[in-house]
Amino acid sequence: MPLVYASPLAEQEDVPEQPLDELWRRARRIKPQYSEGALVRVVGARNQTEADFIQGLLLEEGIPSLQRRARGFDVPDFLAAGPRDVLVPASGAPAARDVLLQSELIKDGDAARPWSGTAWRVMSALLAGLALLGALAWLFSGH
Repeated sequence: MPLVYASPLAEQEDVPEQPLDELWRRARRIKPQYSEGALVRVVGARNQTEADFIQGLLLEEGIPSLQRRARGFDVPDFLAAGPRDVLVPASGAPAARDVLLQSELIKDGDAARPWSGTAWRVMSALLAGLALLGALAWLFSGH
């Protein structure tokens, strides 16, 4: 799906540009300078409704965005439920983070931190387990 709409009729001066549908109107609001680069996750939402709200905020500033289900929550029985990731093109990521900071949807530290709190807890638990395993191996090796 293109993030920016470029009408083929816009190049012809004698043909007036007519809105095609809601997607066309949304695409007309997007600023082209924010639509370049690979997609980057800027924030997570608890469900589809919250992700739609965040996408609306970003669109108000001309920032294109997409949402996808978070990993591990692709359950077709609950189509609107489950966490979502909101993605923007790399060129629009700094502006998107500014919008989310101003809207207080993320904290200042969250914008700079690439890992969530859960990832840090999992990594800490793994390191603690490895340290315990190393201590047990050292004790049972006869030292």
